[in-house]
Amino acid sequence: MAVPLRKRLRRGARSLALRVLAALLGRLPLRAALAVGALAGRLAWHLAPGTRRLMLAHLALAFPEKSEAERRAVARASLVHLGQVALEVAALRRYRDRLEAYVSIAPGGAELVERAMARGRGLVFVAGHIGNWELLAQRLSRLAQPNAVVAKRNADAWLNGAVERLRAEGGLETFWREDPATGRRLLRLFKRGGGLGILVDQDTKVQGVFAPFFGRPAFTPRAAADLALRFGATALVVTSHRRGPGRGAGHELEVVELPYDPAPPDREAEVLRFTAAALAIQEAAIRRHPAEWVWMHRRWKTEPPLKGSLASAVPKSRELSGT
Repeated sequence: MAVPLRKRLRRGARSLALRVLAALLGRLPLRAALAVGALAGRLAWHLAPGTRRLMLAHLALAFPEKSEAERRAVARASLVHLGQVALEVAALRRYRDRLEAYVSIAPGGAELVERAMARGRGLVFVAGHIGNWELLAQRLSRLAQPNAVVAKRNADAWLNGAVERLRAEGGLETFWREDPATGRRLLRLFKRGGGLGILVDQDTKVQGVFAPFFGRPAFTPRAAADLALRFGATALVVTSHRRGPGRGAGHELEVVELPYDPAPPDREAEVLRFTAAALAIQEAAIRRHPAEWVWMHRRWKTEPPLKGSLASAVPKSRELSGT
């Protein structure tokens, strides 16, 4: 069915505005970009009441022990952080040559990646929308090659292309979930012993399992577990957090190896155990840095088929999980 002219014009205008804005923001030095991002986050707190209410509701579920004032402070700080995340990515070309200094890796983390790559069976980076996940992927690509991320296309074709080019400049391929060729590209990547980044902390329309997240069953993508088991790849859970409150303090990555049974007697049980273990590591990272997660996301929107059951696998789609 043809798209109405009015909608096409509206989309075109939005895309043009996005291009102009991206071009302008991309020229900002890093410290200026961080200041603009922080300002955008503060404005969002006042101008987006629906988002604010959603964040506070989710924070009440996750941190019932915190006071209302404490949860509001976390929500405000989270919006500031997310504004800075967006501007850090927009300005990446201005400081890419300093990326290794801006995004450090906690002691032992780089060695885990290097040992995993030396095994030659591929590597699954299990990540989430914690800290700055785009910079996380860019930094890991300095250690693991070839390297790719799984992502979902946006409705704006120009934005998809811009993001894909930005990643490619950092040595990252983008495997689009909707692309029929993605399966073959994954196979080639693991045959070459490469690394693949997958985000698992959101409730999306992919195959998944229910696993505990802040004490509640959360529908979680299972692709990381499935791929690790299929290829015998090393699984590393990687989280990111800001090194300090100062503008330009940068980020630090924490890397944890996730052991699993490569030949489990019950594959579904192992997928659930793997996924729950990955979520537990991510939850611990969010608890340490609660302002650095996306609290507006409807993480618990899908109800388990059986109340209280955490072991049910729900095949919502055959798409791979990703951003």
